[in-house]
Amino acid sequence: MYIIKPVPEMKRHVSLLMMGGMICCLSVVTYAHEQHNHMTDEQPVMQMDASSAMQHEQHQVTSPVKIGFDHAQHDHHREHGGQMYQATSLENVWTVDDAGQGRASSKLKTWIGTDENKIFIKAHVEKAESERTQTDAMALYSRNIADFWDVQVGARHQYQPEQWQDKNQWSAVVGLHGLAPYFFETEAYFYAGQDQRWQFSLETSRDVLFTQKLIAQPYFNADLVLNDQSKYAQKSGVSKLQTGVQIRYEINKKVMPFIDLAYAYHKGNKQTAWQMASGREQGGLYGAGLTLKF
Repeated sequence: MYIIKPVPEMKRHVSLLMMGGMICCLSVVTYAHEQHNHMTDEQPVMQMDASSAMQHEQHQVTSPVKIGFDHAQHDHHREHGGQMYQATSLENVWTVDDAGQGRASSKLKTWIGTDENKIFIKAHVEKAESERTQTDAMALYSRNIADFWDVQVGARHQYQPEQWQDKNQWSAVVGLHGLAPYFFETEAYFYAGQDQRWQFSLETSRDVLFTQKLIAQPYFNADLVLNDQSKYAQKSGVSKLQTGVQIRYEINKKVMPFIDLAYAYHKGNKQTAWQMASGREQGGLYGAGLTLKF
């Protein structure tokens, strides 16, 4: 019977194996700790990179939106009354009444502005045979208050050369300009002048197309004297009235010859220390003229 004793070499191998296992465990723990520290150090950098990327993306997104908003504001401004316009018309006509008395007159109307705000200049020059030239001019500020309607305020100047005194007369003006129902272009003004001259005027007309170039325009014009205490006062009530039809042929949109057939009424003047009373006059008017538009 043999008894086997462990040899010293086996003990030495077991010791080496145990030391190797401990070294491997320490290595794994150390590696894991280093990886954890490395991830912790990189996290702020990644957060900063992500934050920078988000800010850059927001900048790229908001910049076009802001630019688009500015363009939209500009387009909205142009589409809603921000663009400037201008128009001018000049009408020259020669008329003859039933008595054969001739009269030449010219009407100028020009305006400039936007859809909401305009400046109007209106002038009327008239000269009857054997009489001096009379002028009537207005400067008006026009403000849009509703669809197709403007309110206008301004001043009016009249020059009456036949009068010995007060040849120049000034009045304040307030009125409406626009399209009444059924497309009647309408101008209604109230005048308040010196010597308690209170007057009201109404002009309305409408186009009736026979063809694209041949157009009839019936019209109605009336002047109403509410009060007049001037030296050359007119009779109260309907002072002047003219109604008729103007038939024009549009050679183009700028040149338009026409003929005018109308009935006219004038009530006359009051008796004052400076003038004799005059009776009413009425009758037909027959005219021909030319309208120019710019």
